[in-house]
Amino acid sequence: MIWKRTSEHIENAGAADPVLIRAKALELLARREHTRLELRQKLLQRGFPADRIESVLEQLVEERLLDETRFAELYAGARADKGYGPLRVARELRERGVPDEVVTATLGALEDDWLPKLRELHRKRFKAHIPADVAGRLQQTRVFRQHGFTLDQIKHLYDSF
Repeated sequence: MIWKRTSEHIENAGAADPVLIRAKALELLARREHTRLELRQKLLQRGFPADRIESVLEQLVEERLLDETRFAELYAGARADKGYGPLRVARELRERGVPDEVVTATLGALEDDWLPKLRELHRKRFKAHIPADVAGRLQQTRVFRQHGFTLDQIKHLYDSF
């Protein structure tokens, strides 16, 4: 028996076959979690017709093989571990098509983790150096804002020194 990737079957069997669309979607989901928007875009890029993709995506959602809540939790946790704050993580989740209520719930679950993550970023980036002047504080604040932390979180960090 010769094994072929599903993309090789598209030209031969016709791109409109829901079985092929599902197989490719499962192949993509086996690598990592995806949002519905990401999976739709990837399937469209591979030449599958848009009208057939939607029914396959609905079926995957019903079977909980495609779960945006699970994606949001994993993605937000990974980004927080890399030193990104709630504002940036929320923006990135929305760009990937995660609904606002899921974003809010996911970030709410991480509420207690943001300040320790900010402290860790401060330690890594600035060697825990406490700025003595306004210019130093502004420079550090700019970095923290670029990482997506709120001004309240940054103020809380400075107040804890």
